[in-house]
Amino acid sequence: MVAEKKDGSVAVSKGDSNRKSVKIEDCPTYSHSSGSSVNEMVNQNGGDSEDSVSPRAAGCRTRRRTMSGGRAEHHLLTTKTGKKIYTKGRPPWYDKKGKSLKHPFVIGVCGGSASGKTTVAEKIVERLGIPWVTILSMDSFYKVLTPEEIKEAHESRYNFDEPKAFDFDLLYEILKRLREGKSVDVPVYDFNTHSRDPNSKMMYGADVLIFEGILAFHDERIKNLMDMKVFVDTDGDLRLARRIVRDVTDRGRDIDGIMEQYFTFVKPAFDKYIAPCMDSADLIVPRGGENDVAIDMIVQNVMAQLVERGYDRNQNNRDRHDLVRDDLPDCLPENLFILKETPQVKGLVTFVRDRDTSRDNHIFYSDRLMRILIEECMNHMPYKDVEIEMAGGRKTIGKRKDAMICGLPIMRAGECMETALRSIVKDCVIGKILIQTNETTFDPELHYIRLPPHITRYKVIIMDATVTTGSAAMMAIRVLLDHDVKEEDIFVASLLMGQQGAHALAYAFPKVKLITTAMDHQMTENCYLIPGMGNFGDRYYGTGIDQDFDEPFES
Repeated sequence: MVAEKKDGSVAVSKGDSNRKSVKIEDCPTYSHSSGSSVNEMVNQNGGDSEDSVSPRAAGCRTRRRTMSGGRAEHHLLTTKTGKKIYTKGRPPWYDKKGKSLKHPFVIGVCGGSASGKTTVAEKIVERLGIPWVTILSMDSFYKVLTPEEIKEAHESRYNFDEPKAFDFDLLYEILKRLREGKSVDVPVYDFNTHSRDPNSKMMYGADVLIFEGILAFHDERIKNLMDMKVFVDTDGDLRLARRIVRDVTDRGRDIDGIMEQYFTFVKPAFDKYIAPCMDSADLIVPRGGENDVAIDMIVQNVMAQLVERGYDRNQNNRDRHDLVRDDLPDCLPENLFILKETPQVKGLVTFVRDRDTSRDNHIFYSDRLMRILIEECMNHMPYKDVEIEMAGGRKTIGKRKDAMICGLPIMRAGECMETALRSIVKDCVIGKILIQTNETTFDPELHYIRLPPHITRYKVIIMDATVTTGSAAMMAIRVLLDHDVKEEDIFVASLLMGQQGAHALAYAFPKVKLITTAMDHQMTENCYLIPGMGNFGDRYYGTGIDQDFDEPFES
């Protein structure tokens, strides 16, 4: 039973126990648990149809949040201190083979609805100071309901708080791939239709994986993937008070409806399924996000475990000249293919290198050179024998391309090569990838990627104007491998490669073919190729403030 007092407080009774008064304005406003119960949300979701509106839902405001996934699952999370945490991108690699030096640390966060699980997760991330995390919410994994179950949900008769409401098999597979550093497509659950939205969310493994949900510890397989299990233990009256505030202010619901649903589904499910999970926890956090001492202990423990696994937050704080190697092999890599230096190729490269070449001429000769480069790439594609009939009726054996081609330009200089690829491969598809260099660590960081469906069926040509140290190309290759593209199906096409970058890529990925029109053997301490091509993107697109011959550190 709930009664609203004149002073704005709500008295909540639990059976015959003593009442506890909690003022609504005293309830913390930072609790926005993305794993909260759906039972209190479904009344408004059925409001689109007169047949589906329950009596107590009539007149309610439309629910603001209709899709699964909390604020912690946004692409970029900014903490209260202003630190930017990437929650969907791919972190950099640290060793010369393009592999991670450490195994991701998986933290499971379990607790009742409105207990503050997301707040605890965000505070852990903020205090760890690690720029790459993946935060996965359990409410993305509700099962798609049958028509009968949808009717029950619209009438508030379907229990979203019991284990059978979740797809634990899919959750296990996705969490396992994230733990392996692979890419995953996380489903987006539509609470209006109780189905999965066609547009899923792409995520990658990271230094730290945080999985939070009301039944995070229920499935034994999922629990075994966790390195640390944290239970957020918040007083039941406070959780209920938070729910009342949230549902009344944000969802326009009446208190009687909230309480009926709470005592019918939410509280019994907590007592039967969620509370017993406390026995599996390594750490119990009383009072949720308010408990700074407990959160500090968690952070210290996680950092100690990460250090044991080889993580060093200062490892990449190096100067640019540290990337320049002097111990390169005398011979070029076997998987490197440089176009034959014919007079035509030499002449085109000369025009592209010349700082006095006008922009119109630069574009014209660059496009010609890129077509020749793509034609050379096609010589390395598989072909099959075909029998054709000629105009005179005679038959002969010819060749036809026996692979689907996908171009993957590294934005933005790599996009210059799209036209050349389309003009040579009529049925090619084009993806996009944005990799930017961290100005502090000089490591490449993935910020955007768009790949065609069934990318594993394609031969993929990574396109970039220049390859200097090879770090951006290495990142692009690793991303494709994360999407299960075979190493031998990946090609790197570049107008100009530095010897450093070519050796780095060949050492890390010996099955990837590297194809270029020219190679520079020297590099400045600022990682500019000598003689180089200048800032190719600015020269091609005409966006340079001046035509400084030095290249920015992009590749």
